Amino acid sequence: MTDDAHLSPSRRHNADRRFSPLTLRVLAVNILAPALFVGGMFYLGEYRRSLIDTELNALRAHAEIFAVALGETAVSEAGQQLLPDLASQIVRRLAFTAETRARLFAFDGELVADSRVLLEPGGEVQSVDLPPPAPQDEQQGFFGKLFGFLDALYRWMPGVETFPPYHEKTQQHITDYREAVGALKGEVWVARRSMRDGSLVLSVAMPVTRYKQTLGVLMLSKTTAEIDDALYEVRLDIVKLFGFVLVVTVLMSLYLAGTIVHPVRVLARAADRVRGGRHRQHTIPALSDRDDEIGELADALNDMTEALWARMDAIEAFAADVSHEIKNPLTSLKSAVETAMRLKDPERQRMLMEVIQEDVERLDRLISDISDASRLDAELSRAETGVVDVGRMLGTLADIYGHTKREETPYLEVYAEDGLLVEGMEDRLVQVIRNLISNAVSFSDPGGELRITAVRDGRWVTVRVEDDGPGIPPGKEADIFERFYTERPPSEHFGRHSGLGLSISKQIVEAHGGTITVETRLDDRGDPLGATFTVRLPAR
Repeated sequence: MTDDAHLSPSRRHNADRRFSPLTLRVLAVNILAPALFVGGMFYLGEYRRSLIDTELNALRAHAEIFAVALGETAVSEAGQQLLPDLASQIVRRLAFTAETRARLFAFDGELVADSRVLLEPGGEVQSVDLPPPAPQDEQQGFFGKLFGFLDALYRWMPGVETFPPYHEKTQQHITDYREAVGALKGEVWVARRSMRDGSLVLSVAMPVTRYKQTLGVLMLSKTTAEIDDALYEVRLDIVKLFGFVLVVTVLMSLYLAGTIVHPVRVLARAADRVRGGRHRQHTIPALSDRDDEIGELADALNDMTEALWARMDAIEAFAADVSHEIKNPLTSLKSAVETAMRLKDPERQRMLMEVIQEDVERLDRLISDISDASRLDAELSRAETGVVDVGRMLGTLADIYGHTKREETPYLEVYAEDGLLVEGMEDRLVQVIRNLISNAVSFSDPGGELRITAVRDGRWVTVRVEDDGPGIPPGKEADIFERFYTERPPSEHFGRHSGLGLSISKQIVEAHGGTITVETRLDDRGDPLGATFTVRLPAR
């Protein structure tokens, strides 16, 4: 039979998976955080906006300088109009220095100068910035297309600011640019326009004045290509760093999942083998070398398995003892019945009927005690506990004993300190004390004395039940708590006790986290003075 033969269908399906669900969850949790961070960094919206604002401030500063220079040097002597030739030279010189495009419009709206238009002897030549050696998408490759797609997706998101497209006519006029028209009124205007590749054209329009008279409008413009290239480099560095972090995260996640998933799966398979096995050849593997929760789980499963086997052994032994104990009175009953059928003497028949009646009573007591012992574990596991006042409980038992006491039974004396509280089931603790009292009464002489004391001993509540009987035979202090053990006084009629009372008492006390022991008190010469049962329960 293979190791997976005892697995349930669902566990067998999980065992056949290449990656366990727990491994996938660990990977997902560990990768999610850096993925979200990198996804957010792809957009870099605030960073790009701050760079654009900085660029616009720089354009505005240049425009102020250019406008002052033009107003002082490129006007007629009367100061009423701009000089086109001189203005064109100044515009080209200043724009080249500032690496921007400058356009100068006269007051009537006509284009006076454009830094891209060069005056040559043969006419006008328009200068255009050359693109990179390769197209931008081809130069950036996969990441360039990816960033472009993300930017396009980002622009479609609600709440994202959009800009009008940029168009440039062959014959330009001041009315083509709203910011230039606004600057004719003596104000500084700023504009942003978008291009097809996703970049922006930034414009600043500044009035050119002479003696507080507006002679024209200077418009400086510049694309955000340099900003976009810088953002691309930043994004590429982020992607590279994310790739490295991703590889490390995956490896660490697989290692972490392996240290958890593999031993858990081993323990699950071992538990299935133990469950499906018929003998004790299957055990839980020991992982004591692991100083973590997995090692604790393995130890706990081992302890649980041993406890289950011990419980099964106890059930088997209990069943065997029950069979043996019931068989004795049944055998006696059978013999008595068979003999009674053959006897003719009424006196002897009466004696046999008494034997039959005693055996029936013995069977009744035995079955009652066996039933109580067999369901005790289940009741202890289901019952609700509460606060038990040990002193009050002993006082109640003493009152009941005093009202039901016969002349030949011993006198009972009880002493208990105040405030002796324990957590437990009062009816079961009463059963323990009544069993001990009944046991002490059976070993005491008529007219003797029983003593019960209850005191606080550190974090324990200690209850002692003392009698003046013959004590416990040497070496039998532990045996008397075994099931069906009977060591009764000679004067007691046979079969009156089943031998389960002290065993049940021990089971109840241990279920409360306490202990029960017995010892024989001796005098100076070593003669027994009586037995002392000691019950210790955790104080509340």
